[in-house]
Amino acid sequence: MTAPKQRFLALDVFRGMTICFMIIVNTPGSQFNYSPLEHSHWNGFTPTDLVFPSFLFAVGNAMSFVMSRWDSLRQSQVLAKIFKRTFIIFLCGFLLYWFPFFEYNDAHRLVLSPFSHTRIMGVLQRIALAYCIASLLIYYFKPGTVVAVSISILLLYWAFMRIGGDPPDPLSMTGNLGYKIDLWLMGKNHMYHGEGVAFDPEGWLSTLPSVVNVTFGYMVGKFIQQKGKTFEGLAKLLLLGFAFIVIAYCWDLGFPINKKLWTSSFVVYTVGLDCVIIAAIIYVVDFLGRTKWTKFFTVFGKNPLFIYLLSEVGASILYMVQPQPDTDTVSWLYENIYRHAGLYFGSLLFAVSWMLFCWLIGLFLDRRKIYIRV
Repeated sequence: MTAPKQRFLALDVFRGMTICFMIIVNTPGSQFNYSPLEHSHWNGFTPTDLVFPSFLFAVGNAMSFVMSRWDSLRQSQVLAKIFKRTFIIFLCGFLLYWFPFFEYNDAHRLVLSPFSHTRIMGVLQRIALAYCIASLLIYYFKPGTVVAVSISILLLYWAFMRIGGDPPDPLSMTGNLGYKIDLWLMGKNHMYHGEGVAFDPEGWLSTLPSVVNVTFGYMVGKFIQQKGKTFEGLAKLLLLGFAFIVIAYCWDLGFPINKKLWTSSFVVYTVGLDCVIIAAIIYVVDFLGRTKWTKFFTVFGKNPLFIYLLSEVGASILYMVQPQPDTDTVSWLYENIYRHAGLYFGSLLFAVSWMLFCWLIGLFLDRRKIYIRV
């Protein structure tokens, strides 16, 4: 497979930064983690909370560069591309949670892991669904209609969450409307249990507002192609970002910024931050011409899905392999090597080391012009 002829450096850098930090925050060496590298427990925001919505924003950016190719295709071909990509990404996410596919039963025999206790939704599943819905909206409707539908999604989600939740707090973890829908559709055994209860932060209802991260990313990508390399365009992009941030802070008073519920204020806030960040990257790369530092991040940006899967599957294998009884490889490496640098800094060093390992694999692929697409 070969890379597409047309590339947008700032987009590759932005997407590469997202994957880079996603790996770091997902694979700490221990439970000792700096607070900025933790997700907000409920309402509120940390730098880590920006990673996932930024990836969706980058998906929208990338769509703005390939949509023009669809004009020469029949409708059936376009739909086949959209649904095929959606299916593959969703399936990869499901298999990631089902991995390693086998387990030992009470008789110590190796048996197939049951589907009945495999999580259905997740990060890749949300990316797949958000991409699918956003692609269909953008393909069938004009930009003005897409913006109107996007705003309507955010407003309706706000209304449904406020009305459909349990009083007195309709936005509580196990009292919100999204939780009820997930429980009804999937049951507790197919939901995430990392919060101590069956609650899925990538649930079905909360996936709807995430579509807006993609559609806004698409709109910003189209704007960048038209005026991104002018001072006027850059100024407008920055003003748009700051305007979104102000709107989000105002909306936070009535619908708190909350990643795990993917609230409408969270969407607007993250889109605003992404506009500011990508504007800064464009300024440094295209206006100042400083591009040497970008090579590190473009390695991630050119094979984002594969490197993300590599990091997750590889980490799962490290947790399964036990160099000592009752001690997985990650814990062993942390206790015997990384902990000497300090409880928290050692945990960060392990995460950075794993990120660099994944980067080396990406560099190997990039130098051989291998770009894995779905």
